[in-house]
Amino acid sequence: MPEFGKPPTGHRKSRRDLVMAGVIGASALLAKLELASANCGDNGKDVGEGCDCFLKGTTIRTADGDRKVEDLAVGDLLPTVFGGICPIRSIGYYPYKKPWVKDVLPVRVARSALGPDVPHADLCVTKAHALLIDAVLVTAGSLINGTTIKHYDARELDELEFFHIKLERHNVIYAEGAPCETLLDVDENAVNLAGYLDQHGTLTGTVARCAPLLSFYGGRSEIKSRFRSALSPWIDRRHKLDIIRDELEERGIALAASGTRVVIGVYPPV
Repeated sequence: MPEFGKPPTGHRKSRRDLVMAGVIGASALLAKLELASANCGDNGKDVGEGCDCFLKGTTIRTADGDRKVEDLAVGDLLPTVFGGICPIRSIGYYPYKKPWVKDVLPVRVARSALGPDVPHADLCVTKAHALLIDAVLVTAGSLINGTTIKHYDARELDELEFFHIKLERHNVIYAEGAPCETLLDVDENAVNLAGYLDQHGTLTGTVARCAPLLSFYGGRSEIKSRFRSALSPWIDRRHKLDIIRDELEERGIALAASGTRVVIGVYPPV
């Protein structure tokens, strides 16, 4: 993966040109970009903050090898970044049938978007689902760059099925080889919540995050970030999230320029 905070030689101008184009279109972006807080639920609700879900078909690393998220069960053991092997405590399920609201659409992280073969296949998660990058959690929606990380329109699917995984405490597991957070708090809108309550009783309170969370909350914070990036070749006042986003944007541009596959493929994988 790139060494965040140290722009690659020769890529500084490409970042400046890219973000300056973004600044020019700032007013349009402000109207379009929304990372609104929302709950998981029926088709009338968004999949937003607090809903850390994987799209059906996502491969999760287990102690016994990789398995599809929909094939996992409570008690299965998962390797984690913080705390070794941990058992699954609950799995939430959220189906959405067409027509679904726009904000239900997941973010697709293309193969090698984060680093060589990371993820090792296209990864689809909800926009509020965070990935562990440079020791911090970053929401997928904050990393959209139009090349290797973008919204997945899902037009070929008749139904979107999301699953989230909760361990005993907040942690990071591996989905398609990429480090992704587990569910922080149990969501009351899960279709299978009754099963969780039968097994564990009442909902537990808020638990501590395993790492700091970074995210853009609304279009205005995204626009401010773009201005900081645009000015960075002269005055670098970027925040850590700005730097991570810029590095991944530059990686996407470099992959495209080298002819490396960045076109989003078929999902779920066959």
